[in-house]
Amino acid sequence: MMIETRRLLLRKIVSSDAEDMFAYSRGPNTGLNAGWKPHESLEETQETIDTFFLNQESVFGIVLTETNKLIGSIGLIKDPMRENDSTRMLGYDIGEDYWGLGIMTEAAKAIMGFGFETMFLDLISATCYPYNIRSRHVLEKLGFQYEGTLAQADKRYDGQVMDMECFSLSKEDYFKSGERDEFCFEMQKTDQELFRYDAGLLF
Repeated sequence: MMIETRRLLLRKIVSSDAEDMFAYSRGPNTGLNAGWKPHESLEETQETIDTFFLNQESVFGIVLTETNKLIGSIGLIKDPMRENDSTRMLGYDIGEDYWGLGIMTEAAKAIMGFGFETMFLDLISATCYPYNIRSRHVLEKLGFQYEGTLAQADKRYDGQVMDMECFSLSKEDYFKSGERDEFCFEMQKTDQELFRYDAGLLF
């Protein structure tokens, strides 16, 4: 499964992505915003790929088409707080060099389309730390509604217990919002299923 947008290719993460992933995961702020420790070695990154990415069906690497370089990851995983098989949680990270360029918004819009129009989800949830203002802004741009703050809900890699701000977007609000109208959505059968998005209206 691959998803293509104007600037990005979202595809399965493979073992050979380790060097690219290490390059952005070693920075001090990428992991801090997501709750995981900055990577200290290529071997650590390889272990992370082997453990967390290789067998995930709806988690994608974010590849910048212009350079063919992996710059982050995004996906829909099981929401541990909701006992609903038609719900998934949106998660993502991106290298600090690519912050502020609208890349995560572009990737997340494509993943939302995949979630609601291909996986037929009822709801997509998301969380972020209160200090992660950039992530909150991405979710607000995508139409997610703030549900509230779950106090002392997550222990970060450094042992600090953090509050979590909780958001969600229902399928009804997604289809009503017109977000999908920004895309020319079509599925083409090739060697794999390729979902193409004409993301010309994205910023």
